[in-house]
Amino acid sequence: MSPDAPRSQLADQFRVIKRPLIANAMGRGVAAVKRGNLIMVTSALAGEGKSFTAINLAISIAMELDNTVMLVDADVPKPSVLKMLGVPPARGLLDVLTDQSVELSHVLLRTNVEKLSILPSGTQHARATELLASAAMVQTVDEMASRYPDRIIIFDSPPLLMTTESRVLAGHMGQVVLVVRAESTARSDVKHALMTIESCPVKLMLLNQARTVSQDGYGYGYGYGYGYGYGSEGA
Repeated sequence: MSPDAPRSQLADQFRVIKRPLIANAMGRGVAAVKRGNLIMVTSALAGEGKSFTAINLAISIAMELDNTVMLVDADVPKPSVLKMLGVPPARGLLDVLTDQSVELSHVLLRTNVEKLSILPSGTQHARATELLASAAMVQTVDEMASRYPDRIIIFDSPPLLMTTESRVLAGHMGQVVLVVRAESTARSDVKHALMTIESCPVKLMLLNQARTVSQDGYGYGYGYGYGYGYGSEGA
C-alpha cells in the first residue's frame, strides 16, 4: 500500500482499522487510553500477516493530517520490516538499549512516506527479553510516547506463543492488535494468545485473509474482520 496509490479495497480496510486506534490514542470522541499511542501488532503464531499489517497500518496512519508515525521493528528474534521494505539492516532499538552513546534520533530511518519513520530492531542480542524488560526500555518507550503529542508508534512484535520477547513488550503497550489468519489459526491458540496480553487496556483482533465478496463471487484476499476486547483499565 502506498499513500499515492489509487484508492483500493485494502486501503479502505486500513482506514476502518486505524480509526478506533487513533481515537483511543488521541482521545478523540472517547477517553484517551493510557499510552494509547503505543500500539503493538502481533499474532499467536508465525505466518499470520502481522508484519504486513504493521507496515500498512503505519502507512495508513501516516496519511492522517494530524499524526506522525514511527514504525518499530520489535520482532527482535526474526526482524522482517526492513527486508520487506527493501532496506538493508541497520542499528536500532537493541543498540539504543545496550549502548548509552546511541541515541534514538541517531538510528531512526527516514522514509519516502511523509511523516513515517522507522526504528530497526538493531544488532541481535542473546538477552533481548531482558533488554526489553529493562529500565532502559522503560525510559526509551516513555521518550517515544511523550516527545511528540501527535506521534503514534507501531511495534511489529514477535508472535505471542513462540517467543518470550512479545509478552514483555506487551507490558509497555496501551493497545495490542492481534492478527489471526482466517481458517488457519486454531481457536485454542487464539485463546491462549489473548490470555498472555489480558492486562493490556485495549485489544483489537483482526481476521486476516478472510473470505471477501467481489463481483466474481468469493475469493481470498487481505480482507479483515475486527473486534474489541478490553483489559482491566478499559478505554
